Amino acid sequence: MDNPFVIIAHVPTDSVMEGFLPELRIKGQELRLVTDQPDLYHEYIEQGVLTPNEIVAADVFNPVAIINALTQAIIIPAAIFSNSDHLQTATAIAAEFYNLPTKNWKACYRTKNKRVMRDTINASELDSVWCRSVCERSELMMPDISFPCVVKPVQGVASEHVFLAQDNQALHEYAESYWSNAPLQPLLLEEYLIGPLHTLETIGDGNEIYILGSFETALSEPPYFIELGRRFKRNLDEQDADTLLRQLKALGVGFGACHTEFIMTKDGPRLIEVNYRNIGDQSDFLIAEALEFNTFSAVIDLHLGKPIGVIPKTSKCALIRCQVAKNSGVLGFVPETQSLLKNGCQVHFHPLCVGGNFHQQDFSNRDFLSVIYATGPSEEILSLVMEECIEHFNIDVEVDSKIKHSKEVA
Repeated sequence: MDNPFVIIAHVPTDSVMEGFLPELRIKGQELRLVTDQPDLYHEYIEQGVLTPNEIVAADVFNPVAIINALTQAIIIPAAIFSNSDHLQTATAIAAEFYNLPTKNWKACYRTKNKRVMRDTINASELDSVWCRSVCERSELMMPDISFPCVVKPVQGVASEHVFLAQDNQALHEYAESYWSNAPLQPLLLEEYLIGPLHTLETIGDGNEIYILGSFETALSEPPYFIELGRRFKRNLDEQDADTLLRQLKALGVGFGACHTEFIMTKDGPRLIEVNYRNIGDQSDFLIAEALEFNTFSAVIDLHLGKPIGVIPKTSKCALIRCQVAKNSGVLGFVPETQSLLKNGCQVHFHPLCVGGNFHQQDFSNRDFLSVIYATGPSEEILSLVMEECIEHFNIDVEVDSKIKHSKEVA
């Protein structure tokens, strides 16, 4: 029996179930999926995507629990890997126990905890972004808080609970709302950086970090920060790339995939956050198609101790559009997942909701109803095709009359 490739996971994601898992099958690599939510993977067992003996139950947020579960199941892993923001530190510690190729667990923690990330970069003197973490209402009265400021959970994801506070009253109201549901959970207040949002997508072999490309991201209007779409480009300005890579190295990033968000200010790129894993929301599939480079396979190989391979220097034009719910309500007809070829463009429609279900507006990326991504011969042609497809695949959200009435009364 081969030593299995172990994936540490919380809830099912497209990146794992449709990206990494199929590649492991192609490679003939035995698999074990360790999760604290085994019931959520039953549908994949029913579909034949997984077998029951491939699921191992454990508290995946605890590295000792992961090691104990593997020991109890008599599993000697060939690799231990996770694509979850929340699980990078625990995964790295468990992999280190088995002397497997892995990320530095301290780097995983530095990138996950946004306050520690800011402190590390500021201490390195590579940038200086004002920030302060707060856990109590009295801390919101500190005199050095300047407005507007961005408020977000210290360990948040997917733009959840990220808010632009214009004044102290807005800050207090938002903190009260957040802490009513998450008592004592720290919030980070930080300087509002002005400029367009971009990403840097990289992959590293432990010695060198390679740039896969960059997305320019369109955002909703403040006070929330919801991603509406992205435009991919293969090459980043050399000086800007160097600035960002030096900051990633200061954090200890250097192995595996990394998704970095930054604001392109008038003074150059400044970090927003670092997600030490593949980019999500179908953008990882788009990168692979645009580059004609199997990023999922490359990441798997890295964790198995194999080289990355040659990364292409050019790419196809690539765009992604996210349909976002503008209100709460009942979802109308939702088309099924599909791909089509139109005017030389390869288009993929990926729904993220179910027709007839009720959607509660979250003011974050959780409001995504669908993602459409495509590659094509030119941006002009691709943009026209995307506009047609957005209209064709539109999902209606019917406002519940009771909800509408309660809002009017309020």
